[in-house]
Amino acid sequence: MGILADATLAAGGAVYGVIPTQLVDREIAHPGLTELYEVATMHQRKARMEELSDGFVALPGGAGTLEELFEVWTWAQLGLHDKPIGLLDVEGYYSRMTPLLDHMVAEEFLRPEYRDALQIDTDPVALLEKMAAVRPPGPKWSGAAAASVSDGRRPVTPEEP
Repeated sequence: MGILADATLAAGGAVYGVIPTQLVDREIAHPGLTELYEVATMHQRKARMEELSDGFVALPGGAGTLEELFEVWTWAQLGLHDKPIGLLDVEGYYSRMTPLLDHMVAEEFLRPEYRDALQIDTDPVALLEKMAAVRPPGPKWSGAAAASVSDGRRPVTPEEP
């Protein structure tokens, strides 16, 4: 993340970070970000990142990257946000993910529209174009069921622009 942040800053871009206090205390925080938000827990970190983001792109990473990707993707299925989600498949890093997602659809653990909501591409520009063009399918449930899982956030309805 630091290399990406440094490259973005060097190119004149803005970089916002969200980090739990326990990691700041371990001197893991990047000192030169445009803005750094300090929160108490990892749960608060993910919620704050969701609030600040217009969309989500996962780059190659480890278990934490996958956990955050799947959580934000699940939130979209529950109607907690309607932001685009993408995987940047650098040098085939996520090439084995596509067959797994397709298998989830085939086994009926994942609806095709939610599979299609996760955009995947090897080219960053093409990925962003796909993400800009996709219309989220809306929450799995509607009415009282959707409202009951909203965790205090307004559920997104398919009728909204």
